[in-house]
Amino acid sequence: MIQTFHVYKHYSQESVALSDMTLNIDKGEFVFLTGPSGAGKTTLLKLIFREERPSQGQILVNGRNVSAIPEAKIPFLRRSIGVVFQDFKLLMQKTVFENVALVLKVMGVHKSERKRRGYQILKQVGLQHKIHSYPMQLSGGEQQRVAIARALVNEPIILLADEPTGNLDPALAFEIMSLFQEINARGTTVLVATHDRELITHMEKRVIYLKGGRLVKS
Repeated sequence: MIQTFHVYKHYSQESVALSDMTLNIDKGEFVFLTGPSGAGKTTLLKLIFREERPSQGQILVNGRNVSAIPEAKIPFLRRSIGVVFQDFKLLMQKTVFENVALVLKVMGVHKSERKRRGYQILKQVGLQHKIHSYPMQLSGGEQQRVAIARALVNEPIILLADEPTGNLDPALAFEIMSLFQEINARGTTVLVATHDRELITHMEKRVIYLKGGRLVKS
């Protein structure tokens, strides 16, 4: 599902974010990506959903070399990848439903289908009663669940999450991970970047450990 072959990422001659990264994540796996700050976790996620290109090497997502995809085709790649950010990236002037359904609107999905799928995914994350609320009216945990719903409304085959529980207390963090487990159980490949060792130990999933841009354990 996700394969990297001798991937390097240099931001300058002195700044090497990733070095000789070769790994494989199978379809349907739930994997944690961990390591100290600056280890290369966020960079690897950005390369997978083509926010950035590697300086060297290949990255295959569902069999496609993402670094070779033309700019015009990147939106089609991202339709199959859901991304959850630590800072949520919600649009504060739009309602919960509008935030979640925006990706469907951009894709040209009919209004009635947007309504059905938007409500369905918000119900799945336990927020159907907040459909008309605005992000600033929600708690941090609720905002994170909206971000997760937005990432999942397009039914992606891969879910990437970058420190998704970094701003949440431990109880909410475990709640979010339980939600990711449910998503994974339905067949979505899940890759979560986190430095939370307690969370990783509790979940008992495969762990990929990075240090200084290098793969230490997979």
